[in-house]
Amino acid sequence: MKKILLLFTLFGLFQTAQAQFGLRAGFSSANFEDTNFKPKSGFHVGAYYRAEAGFFSVEPGIQYAMKGYETNNDQTGAKIDEQLSYVDIPVLVRLNFLPALNVFAGPQASVLVSRKYTDATGTNTSTEPIRGYDVAGVVGLGANLPLGINAQVSYDFGLTSLNYFNTDVKNRVFKLSLGYDF
Repeated sequence: MKKILLLFTLFGLFQTAQAQFGLRAGFSSANFEDTNFKPKSGFHVGAYYRAEAGFFSVEPGIQYAMKGYETNNDQTGAKIDEQLSYVDIPVLVRLNFLPALNVFAGPQASVLVSRKYTDATGTNTSTEPIRGYDVAGVVGLGANLPLGINAQVSYDFGLTSLNYFNTDVKNRVFKLSLGYDF
């Protein structure tokens, strides 16, 4: 009964809220936690739906995100490039401190859609060596700019092991983004 009452309360709250659909894209720098690998540069692009209710807003979204790492083989020095492509589904809660500034945090579920491992011997696209999903936390700072444009800086930190070649590693991703509210 309490859950049903909570659902009706939240539904009523968001019925009076302003809602905005938007698109977001930007630069990503990803790596695995606690490794000596170099960060992998990439991009992310997606859509979001923001329901604002005064001081806070809830923003579910979906985006394509490139992750991975770069390193060199210890014996040969040859370059190794690991590109992981995910579909991220964040659900962010934003606290709007000023009309133009907000902080946000929330959970993010991710599904691995492709893998491209390249070294001196060739390319491997099998997703077998890595877990097919990731669960992460997201924190960041956002700014609302004129003309419906917004900017944000965020950090994704994996909460589950990717079990990469039976090794306990987690994704870490720094993102710079620009968005547009319709």
